[in-house]
This record gives sequence, structure tokens and C-alpha cells, in this order.
Amino acid sequence: MVGVRKYTNGDIEIDFYHEDELTEYKYSSTSNISDNFPKELAETLASTLASDICVEIYFNDNGSPTHIELEECDYDADDEN
Repeated sequence: MVGVRKYTNGDIEIDFYHEDELTEYKYSSTSNISDNFPKELAETLASTLASDICVEIYFNDNGSPTHIELEECDYDADDEN
């Protein structure tokens, strides 16, 4: 995850970097937006931005997110150099 934007209207946008691609996920309180990211998942992702947490996002066949897995990242000391 590389960025999160939270708006006063409750909307959340999350920039997620994976396999050399940047993807923007959105949660919107407007139910007529078809690419909504579930509120609970968006809030969880937003709260992990400044931590050493690895995130995996799982999607159903329609491309909608179904759940996320969070775990502490296990970086080797050599990776930090």
C-alpha cells in the first residue's frame, strides 16, 4: 500500500502497488458506484498504512474484494540494505 485518502464525506481511496502496477481501490458511501470496496476492508487497509503489515486482497470471480489477510512482514536484514 502506498497511499490512502479519507474524505469528510466518508469516502476512502487506497493506492495499492503490486507486481509493478499501481491500482486505486475505493470505498464510497454512494451505493450506485459499481466499484465499491467494502467499508470494513477499506478502513482496515487505511489503518495499516504506517506499519510493517503485509496485505493480501482476495477477490471473487466478479472481481469484487471478498476479504483481506494482514500479517506482520518478515523482512530479512539484508533486504533493508
